[in-house]
Amino acid sequence: MTAPSLARVPCTIVTGFLGSGKTTLIRHVLENAGGRRLAVIVNEFGDVGIDGEILKGCGAPACAEEDIVELANGCLCCTVADDFVPALDKILARAPDHILIETSGLALPKPLVQAFQWPAVKSRVTVDGVVAVVDGPALAEGRVASDHDALDAQRAADESLDHEDPVEEVFDDQIACADLVVISKGDLIDGAAAEAAGARVAAHLPRAVKVITVTNGKVDPAALLGLGLAVEEEIDARRTHHDDEEDHDHDDFDSVVVPLPEIADPADLAARVARAAEAADVLRVKGFAAVAGKPMRLLVQGVGPRVSHHFDRPWGAGETRRGALVVIGLKGFDRAAAERTILG
Repeated sequence: MTAPSLARVPCTIVTGFLGSGKTTLIRHVLENAGGRRLAVIVNEFGDVGIDGEILKGCGAPACAEEDIVELANGCLCCTVADDFVPALDKILARAPDHILIETSGLALPKPLVQAFQWPAVKSRVTVDGVVAVVDGPALAEGRVASDHDALDAQRAADESLDHEDPVEEVFDDQIACADLVVISKGDLIDGAAAEAAGARVAAHLPRAVKVITVTNGKVDPAALLGLGLAVEEEIDARRTHHDDEEDHDHDDFDSVVVPLPEIADPADLAARVARAAEAADVLRVKGFAAVAGKPMRLLVQGVGPRVSHHFDRPWGAGETRRGALVVIGLKGFDRAAAERTILG
């Protein structure tokens, strides 16, 4: 018999495609925890823990650095037994009030939720709710990612394809499991675009789900936490593309880590990242840079050709001023060309 939900630690799963704004949303929740003691499990795609570093850099008292566990396998849904359960054990030892799990942009949430049905897990934690974060400007333009043109062209040219491409399937599966959909980057879309983005989401929703639009991840944590849905108890009824598959992979994506020497001009770096996105079919860029003469670390994030940057925290006293960017693109994207363009 399943333990009552109140006796278990609630977990909120935050899913969403590459660059949708998941980390920004979680950071806002950590900074506005309302007295809750929070813990975070971050799943990365690539070899550098950028998302975890962004969250650790927020300095929120509700979530100490020790309460953030990073996994770098690229797909938590594929390695639940090997990675998720040990991470959960580590987190639960710190007695949090609530756990946030940020999946990689490539992860399918359903297998992860189903892991909460395991005897070793279900007596200790429950899925409070699944939140899907989607890219407002991209959706307004009819895409699930910022730079989808190369994939659309490939699909259109191949007459043998009669089904949606893998990126669309990942998006569909994330939406299919969601209890709340957050349309991000509301400041970058006007009223008509916001309506178009909402219609795009509605077309993919298999059931009635609340949809909200936010800017800079700013949403009342009460809207995300404490839903009390025990999703694992009815996740099998949420149909996805991969329900009849024994396994899946994510060979449609590649990543490369680009080490960065100290830079002189943040705007110049942002311009080079944008050019790389245009020239090499890059979907997502995220990382840090050291700026000459500046004591603060520069956070750089790009979704297709849209690139933003700001100083997020001071470099530590014993910390090496070393920058690096994780660059993610479709399978076979020109990683060498992307690296050359970024490094100038």
